[in-house]
Amino acid sequence: MADLAARRWMPRPLRLRLRPGRAGVVTAGLVLVVAVGGALLAPIVWPLDQSAVSLDQTRLAPSWSHLGGTDDLGRDVAHRALYGLRVSLLVGAVAALVATVIGGLIGGIAGTLGGRVDRALMRIVDTIAALPHLLLGIFIVAMLRPSLGAVIASVALTHWLSTARIVRSELLSLRTRTFVDAAISGGAGRGRVLVRHLLPHVLPRLALATTLMIPHAVWHETALSFLGLGLPPHLASLGNMISDGEGSLLTGAWWASLVPGAVIVVVTLAIAVLAARWRDRLDPRVRAELQL
Repeated sequence: MADLAARRWMPRPLRLRLRPGRAGVVTAGLVLVVAVGGALLAPIVWPLDQSAVSLDQTRLAPSWSHLGGTDDLGRDVAHRALYGLRVSLLVGAVAALVATVIGGLIGGIAGTLGGRVDRALMRIVDTIAALPHLLLGIFIVAMLRPSLGAVIASVALTHWLSTARIVRSELLSLRTRTFVDAAISGGAGRGRVLVRHLLPHVLPRLALATTLMIPHAVWHETALSFLGLGLPPHLASLGNMISDGEGSLLTGAWWASLVPGAVIVVVTLAIAVLAARWRDRLDPRVRAELQL
């Protein structure tokens, strides 16, 4: 209550920092639409030959002809960044969906059955959560050999833990509600209660968890590609581009790493802002605290 009262009397400029304002949400939405639209339409509007090089145009600074400059092999950095964004968004979206399915199933079983099953599954979750995600992801990719599918599996198998905990805690909370007791007293079985009364409350949070997971998955994929465990080096990937541009920093070609890095930061920040706004709208308690 003291914290809520302090926020009410807080000057408006300081209060706005606690949540994304309307202008921030609109800006994030526009950025995401432009970025995703450009990434999806790039093969049609701006085809790219992944193996093409132009040794007479290496390390050109950003200009109207090359908005992001060129790299050590004369390839347009902005052009390749759009294709790299396609890979990152694909990995992020697919991995987030797979992780949500895995986490939803584990958390649903734990929260529905409870007892020994719940304790056993949560111990498994705690054990995996204690391992460094990046090292575990590297191990998974190494076992499957570097490829797009291996990267997706690596990200998905290291990001389902939080979803499992969310689903479990939500189900444990819902099981104590009066409408669940009334349904059970009316003769509803465990399966009917789960499908008709519990899942409608859990699905919106699962969708939100998936959205919030996409930025983490994108950064994870970028880190793996930067370490050389993602796509082959000649294919456009934001992580590959940052890794390739690292050597160009000493020669003054800063744009080779800055452009793909900026794309990652801007797009993931836009997704995070929109997801945060959705979270605030979804949870009435958060909405009350933020004075929406």
